[in-house]
Amino acid sequence: MLLSEATDRYTVHLADVRRLSGATVRAYRADLADLAAVVGDREIADIHLDALRDWLWTATRRGDARSTIARRAAAARGLFEWALEGGMVEIDPTLRLVTPKRGRTLPNVASADGLAELLDTLVAAAADGDPLALRDAAILELLYGAALRVSELCGTDTVDLDRSNATVRVLGKGAKERVVPYGAPAARALDAYLVRARPVLAARSATAGSALFLGARGSRIGTRAVYDLVARTVGPVVGATTVGPHVLRHSAATHLLDGGADLRAVQEMLGHASLGTTQIYTHVSGERLAAAYRLAHPRA
Repeated sequence: MLLSEATDRYTVHLADVRRLSGATVRAYRADLADLAAVVGDREIADIHLDALRDWLWTATRRGDARSTIARRAAAARGLFEWALEGGMVEIDPTLRLVTPKRGRTLPNVASADGLAELLDTLVAAAADGDPLALRDAAILELLYGAALRVSELCGTDTVDLDRSNATVRVLGKGAKERVVPYGAPAARALDAYLVRARPVLAARSATAGSALFLGARGSRIGTRAVYDLVARTVGPVVGATTVGPHVLRHSAATHLLDGGADLRAVQEMLGHASLGTTQIYTHVSGERLAAAYRLAHPRA
């Protein structure tokens, strides 16, 4: 079987059987297309360890980030493991493939005071009833208040909100469902949006359906619109020109830990499969602690 055909079948397996997200499947497909571009679209059984090493070395010389190279190696490992189980290859060459460890980069985090001031300003600006202003305030309050991923927010329907208990049910990575609480400011912003703004936006389109958040034309809001909203509003607070919705998730996790939240509770709220993924936020908090110590302690 040619590499291109194996890639097609493997990515279908990732989407339909393993239920990975569309973004992950697209990334793996692009990685394996890069492999074919370097080693050629040959029989998968003829791809050996040396060819895979050359492929990763090409990526290194090209200047690809360590995280990208590590992901590409993971894509190859998954492909050959799947091919071995299916009898398409007799030996898995990736068993001896060594790749660089992913670098741990600390995420951008907004200060709690800076975010509070921004969100209060947006809520006040929406007081005149502008539908988009009300929607934007509710989006940012929920992204931060529930530490959601942008895909989770955009995929949420009105029935997923339990307004009496201030929780939202979301579908996370790997189609894993979880119920997340949100606070009083998010509850007030959501109530204002649902009563005063969503009906106005829904009337603009026949495709509004049950989507919680709607775009200016009345259909379900897309991730690009949320990215633009966050970059425009939260970017100046973080002091970065390129920020996305994840900055609010990062900030929420860090502020929870700074406030004394249990690490495993934060893991459950974020929907992380591994506690190690959540632990990066302890490093962020630790950096702040060290900075405060150096600044204030007389024996620092």
